[in-house]
Amino acid sequence: MYVTINGKAAELDEPLTILALLESRAIAPQAVVVERNGEIVPGERFGEVSLDDGDHLEVLRFVGGG
Repeated sequence: MYVTINGKAAELDEPLTILALLESRAIAPQAVVVERNGEIVPGERFGEVSLDDGDHLEVLRFVGGG
């Protein structure tokens, strides 16, 4: 299965949820916003939303500063 993450193609060996994808890439789910196919996925749904072949994801990290 192939998905696009932040503009780069990625092959997944098995179906994953958004939460599993983030954890597999050592990304803290509470520190990001995820857009899937143009729609924001609420953080509380990361564990429920399964990725499909061809999905386009944008993973945006919060950056602090002043």
